[in-house]
Amino acid sequence: MSSFTRFLLAAMLLVGSTFTNAGSLPYDAWRLGFSAPDYMEVWVETADVIDMQGQVYRRAMSGVSAIQTPKNNAGNPKGWPKRSGWGKGKYVTGADLPKKIFVRWQSLAEPQTYQVGIDIPESTQEIMRTAEKTYCEATGKWTTGYRKAIAIGLAPGGIVKVWVLGPCLAPIEVTQVKAEVDPRGPYEGKSGGRYDSLSKNSKEYVETFGVPYGSW
Repeated sequence: MSSFTRFLLAAMLLVGSTFTNAGSLPYDAWRLGFSAPDYMEVWVETADVIDMQGQVYRRAMSGVSAIQTPKNNAGNPKGWPKRSGWGKGKYVTGADLPKKIFVRWQSLAEPQTYQVGIDIPESTQEIMRTAEKTYCEATGKWTTGYRKAIAIGLAPGGIVKVWVLGPCLAPIEVTQVKAEVDPRGPYEGKSGGRYDSLSKNSKEYVETFGVPYGSW
């Protein structure tokens, strides 16, 4: 039995125990997005979601994350931004609020393959359900909105940081966890250990300055 299958079975048992406390969304769908520090490119092989009802949404998101790779090493990959963005992603349509998010990704700057199961606690779900009145600078008006997006930052060393945010609402950091190395390597061992290549600008930065471990 693979580690992912064991994770799903355990998570579904856990979610089943809290089924009676599940609440419905106050909006049509929530969004899942990913980002990475400057030049520290990642490829998300899969982001699988188990919602509060115990439903599994495989590959709710996959592909590249949001990232900046300025020329001439002008970027700064150290640390996280003061205000997290939404990241590159999509809405998880039809799902209740998430209970668990499983992510497997390639950290191309190292290179290394990581996997992690992220618990989304009731306190975070409550934040996502709660309407908040705020002044929106984009429109110049007061509005009421929800933090209906989960933004996940992926950094070398398997560092994972999670925020919730919404239109005109500031992000709230909800957790930081450390992923484990997937010993199978990229693509579950199906690529012969070969990783996708870094872009030209990212490769130049890493070869010049290395990976700033410990800054995240």
